[in-house]
Amino acid sequence: MDALRASYGEPSSDSDSDSDLTRLPDPTQTITLLPPPPLSLLQPPNSLGAFDLPVQSSQSNRVRSFPHVDGNYALHVYIPVTVPLTPRKELALFLKRVATLVPELHVVDIDIPLNSLIKDEQKFEQVVLGKVFHVSLGRTVPIRVHQRDSVVAMLRQRLQAHRRYWIDFKKWEVFVNDDCTRTFLSMEVTAGGLAEIKKQIESVNEVYKLHNLPEFYKDPRPHISIAWAVGDISNHLKRVIGEEMKRLDTIRGSSQKRNFTCVFNGVTCKIGQKTFEICKVQEE
Repeated sequence: MDALRASYGEPSSDSDSDSDLTRLPDPTQTITLLPPPPLSLLQPPNSLGAFDLPVQSSQSNRVRSFPHVDGNYALHVYIPVTVPLTPRKELALFLKRVATLVPELHVVDIDIPLNSLIKDEQKFEQVVLGKVFHVSLGRTVPIRVHQRDSVVAMLRQRLQAHRRYWIDFKKWEVFVNDDCTRTFLSMEVTAGGLAEIKKQIESVNEVYKLHNLPEFYKDPRPHISIAWAVGDISNHLKRVIGEEMKRLDTIRGSSQKRNFTCVFNGVTCKIGQKTFEICKVQEE
């Protein structure tokens, strides 16, 4: 057992330091993987274990709801998404109207009311839509320090073969996290890219299972979250979204226009404060 622990690494008391991260192989090089660690090593006797901690839904803005434990790191695997410049103006106009009718909404990842930015068009577009969004491929869960290297290596092995594809964000949708403490205004993937993303979620699930981590939702609905509100206001928000979509359809004469489309360029994994490039699609 001591030899096994030495192979996979011992936990460090400093959960966010650079020194406790073993240098990972270059993603362009061939990766020789260790066999999956035995469950007894993945869940050492003095560990609280992943299932002993309340894990928050990926549909809850990835704000960690489990308590900090020395040697634990929040793991999040996702596809980075940037909204192209061309559709931002139309999206901003839609969001401004929604923010006026639903003042409880805040900018995703930031505690700033959406309606406080309405008067400055340029600032609204940049703050609300100019960031990198995330399509989650797995739940945000706590892992132990000695699991990090094997998690990253296995993710790279299983996801490195994916090619470039288009992702269509065609549908406004409202999600509520598992404990109904937050509501999210999101754009869902319902057509282009959906099959590919679901395959990637399956690959991430395989890695999670090998590390005794909870799998993703049985019927995943890939999306990016744009804004959030405290509590469950889903009924009110859905009603507002539905009315605004009908108004827009009347104006533009089509209900099939896409919100926006982007290209899949890779997968990222964040563990604690560290970000790892899992795969990156090269220009063809």
